[in-house]
Amino acid sequence: QVQLVESGGGLVQAGGSLRLSCAASGSIFSINIMGWYRQAPGKQRELVATITSFGRTTYADSVKGRSTISRDNAKNTVYLQMNALKPEDTAVYYCYAEGTTRSYWGQGTQVTVSS
Repeated sequence: QVQLVESGGGLVQAGGSLRLSCAASGSIFSINIMGWYRQAPGKQRELVATITSFGRTTYADSVKGRSTISRDNAKNTVYLQMNALKPEDTAVYYCYAEGTTRSYWGQGTQVTVSS
Protein backbone atom coordinates (compact mmCIF):
# COMPACT_ATOMS: atom_id res chain seq x y z
CA GLN A 1 0.00 0.00 0.00
CA VAL A 2 1.00 3.57 -0.71
CA GLN A 3 -0.27 6.62 1.13
CA LEU A 4 -0.21 10.04 -0.50
CA VAL A 5 -0.63 13.28 1.46
CA GLU A 6 -1.00 16.57 -0.40
CA SER A 7 -0.41 20.06 0.89
CA GLY A 8 -0.02 23.57 -0.44
CA GLY A 9 -3.43 24.39 -1.82
CA GLY A 10 -5.26 27.59 -1.01
CA LEU A 11 -6.74 30.80 -2.30
CA VAL A 12 -4.69 32.96 -4.63
CA GLN A 13 -5.39 35.87 -6.94
CA ALA A 14 -5.15 35.48 -10.70
CA GLY A 15 -1.56 35.80 -11.80
CA GLY A 16 -0.25 34.42 -8.54
CA SER A 17 1.65 31.24 -7.76
CA LEU A 18 1.26 28.16 -5.62
CA ARG A 19 3.38 25.12 -4.96
CA LEU A 20 1.68 21.83 -4.21
CA SER A 21 3.50 19.02 -2.44
CA CYS A 22 2.68 15.33 -2.22
CA ALA A 23 4.51 13.06 0.18
CA ALA A 24 4.38 9.33 -0.43
CA SER A 25 4.82 6.65 2.20
CA GLY A 26 4.40 2.90 2.41
CA SER A 27 5.39 0.59 -0.43
CA ILE A 28 7.07 3.37 -2.36
CA PHE A 29 9.51 1.00 -4.04
CA SER A 30 6.65 0.00 -6.33
CA ILE A 31 6.06 3.53 -7.62
CA ASN A 32 7.26 4.63 -11.04
CA ILE A 33 5.06 7.48 -12.19
CA MET A 34 3.76 10.22 -9.91
CA GLY A 35 1.71 13.18 -10.88
CA TRP A 36 -1.19 15.52 -10.42
CA TYR A 37 -4.75 15.48 -11.65
CA ARG A 38 -7.46 18.03 -11.00
CA GLN A 39 -11.22 18.11 -10.93
CA ALA A 40 -13.27 21.26 -11.21
CA PRO A 41 -16.95 21.34 -10.14
CA GLY A 42 -19.11 19.62 -12.71
CA LYS A 43 -16.15 18.44 -14.75
CA GLN A 44 -14.25 15.19 -15.13
CA ARG A 45 -10.91 14.65 -13.46
CA GLU A 46 -8.12 15.61 -15.83
CA LEU A 47 -4.39 15.15 -16.03
CA VAL A 48 -2.24 18.11 -15.05
CA ALA A 49 1.29 16.71 -15.10
CA THR A 50 3.24 13.52 -14.48
CA ILE A 51 6.85 12.63 -13.80
CA THR A 52 8.62 9.29 -13.90
CA SER A 53 11.23 8.10 -11.43
CA PHE A 54 13.82 9.07 -14.05
CA GLY A 55 12.47 12.61 -14.28
CA ARG A 56 10.61 12.39 -17.58
CA THR A 57 7.68 14.82 -17.50
CA THR A 58 4.39 15.35 -19.30
CA TYR A 59 2.00 18.30 -19.04
CA ALA A 60 -1.52 19.10 -20.05
CA ASP A 61 -1.63 21.77 -22.73
CA SER A 62 -3.67 23.97 -20.39
CA VAL A 63 -0.78 24.28 -17.90
CA LYS A 64 2.24 23.87 -20.16
CA GLY A 65 4.62 26.79 -19.76
CA ARG A 66 3.01 27.87 -16.49
CA SER A 67 3.63 24.81 -14.33
CA THR A 68 6.60 22.68 -13.38
CA ILE A 69 6.46 19.22 -11.86
CA SER A 70 9.46 17.96 -9.95
CA ARG A 71 10.31 15.01 -7.78
CA ASP A 72 12.62 14.43 -4.84
CA ASN A 73 13.14 10.68 -4.75
CA ALA A 74 15.09 10.89 -1.50
CA LYS A 75 12.08 12.49 0.20
CA ASN A 76 9.51 10.49 -1.78
CA THR A 77 7.84 13.78 -2.61
CA VAL A 78 6.51 15.28 -5.82
CA TYR A 79 5.89 18.98 -6.29
CA LEU A 80 3.81 21.06 -8.66
CA GLN A 81 4.84 24.67 -9.04
CA MET A 82 2.04 26.65 -10.66
CA ASN A 83 2.59 30.19 -11.90
CA ALA A 84 0.43 32.74 -13.68
CA LEU A 85 -2.63 31.08 -12.21
CA LYS A 86 -5.99 31.66 -13.87
CA PRO A 87 -9.52 31.37 -12.48
CA GLU A 88 -9.98 28.29 -14.69
CA ASP A 89 -7.24 26.56 -12.70
CA THR A 90 -9.66 26.43 -9.76
CA ALA A 91 -10.15 22.78 -8.84
CA VAL A 92 -9.37 20.08 -6.35
CA TYR A 93 -5.89 18.82 -7.13
CA TYR A 94 -5.16 15.15 -6.54
CA CYS A 95 -1.80 13.53 -6.20
CA TYR A 96 -1.42 10.30 -8.16
CA ALA A 97 1.05 7.43 -7.99
CA GLU A 98 1.26 4.48 -10.33
CA GLY A 99 2.51 1.26 -8.80
CA THR A 100 3.31 -2.05 -10.41
CA THR A 101 -0.16 -3.49 -9.85
CA ARG A 102 -2.43 -0.52 -9.07
CA SER A 103 -2.74 3.24 -8.82
CA TYR A 104 -3.06 5.38 -5.73
CA TRP A 105 -4.70 8.74 -5.06
CA GLY A 106 -4.35 11.38 -2.39
CA GLN A 107 -7.30 12.98 -0.67
CA GLY A 108 -7.05 16.15 -2.73
CA THR A 109 -6.22 19.77 -1.98
CA GLN A 110 -8.36 22.72 -3.03
CA VAL A 111 -6.88 25.42 -5.25
CA THR A 112 -9.03 28.50 -5.75
CA VAL A 113 -7.96 31.32 -8.06
CA SER A 114 -9.90 34.54 -7.74
CA SER A 115 -10.25 36.99 -10.62
